[in-house]
Amino acid sequence: MKYARIDVAGTERVALVETAGVEHNLTLFPIGTDLLIAACEHQVPPTDAPVVALSDVRLRAPLMPRSFRDFVSFEEHVVGASAMTADPASAVELWHEQPTYLYGSPHAIIDPGYPVAGLPASSQLDFELEVGIVIGKDGRDLTPAEASDHIAGYLIVNDWSARDVQKHEMRGGLGPAKSKDFATTIGPWLVTPDELEDCRVGDRLDLRMSVFVNDSEFGSDNLAHMGWSFEELVSYASRGAWVRSGDLIASGTCAGGSLAEAWGRSGALDPPPLSPGDVVAMKVDRLGFFSNPVVAPPAERYKTVAATPLRDLHTLTGTTK
Repeated sequence: MKYARIDVAGTERVALVETAGVEHNLTLFPIGTDLLIAACEHQVPPTDAPVVALSDVRLRAPLMPRSFRDFVSFEEHVVGASAMTADPASAVELWHEQPTYLYGSPHAIIDPGYPVAGLPASSQLDFELEVGIVIGKDGRDLTPAEASDHIAGYLIVNDWSARDVQKHEMRGGLGPAKSKDFATTIGPWLVTPDELEDCRVGDRLDLRMSVFVNDSEFGSDNLAHMGWSFEELVSYASRGAWVRSGDLIASGTCAGGSLAEAWGRSGALDPPPLSPGDVVAMKVDRLGFFSNPVVAPPAERYKTVAATPLRDLHTLTGTTK
């Protein structure tokens, strides 16, 4: 089943998505229905529930996740994008040893179709084509087999990135952090695992992933090319820690799914970074499609200055060291 969160005449509703060809009809649940609970319990709307067309409503992000772990699961992307690290060869070697992830901000979630602005003073806005899963029930120290029962559904993720800020952050041995703390699009709806069983190849999902810039396909890959399965990622995330209902766990960028990967391979900003007026769209088989227009970032209100040297602080406080 597919569950959407939508705005109908200013009221937030949860809807069951019914697809016929390229058309989507949305059957509304009663006001107050929780999307994640509905998905976990495979709820259906009442038989007399109203039906609306997708074109008549505004899509919202399916949920506001409690936390966001973003993994790095596609080897080809790592090989290309490792140019942003101080030691590309070591970055690729370390990637093979175990899964890695960063924490994204759940407060940066953006609706499908909503305008996206880069960070103030950044000139290298980029997209990242990913697939994410939403945790449906709490768990800790899970095996991959156990983790399967904790996946409530799948959705598309665009992990927007300010690459110039990211490169600077990673020189310090931390990050990326601020370079991603402004926008992450998820949607267009949450697709329950049973919808995808016929796409399984072992513990992977055979789903084509594509990203488009201004209606031209930029890159594509297959979700089955993940170096670890989602069940393995959930298991790793839960090692000595909790994964909670409502957590978002993403695959990381697929091969060809970002500008940075192309820049790393060529050594130049070609194709150029995104700019206002561009439109980025993402499509994944069986999971749907969404797009976001790029708009100009707000003016920078305060320019960060260098830290005050410790010697000056000692002078300020009248202490010596």
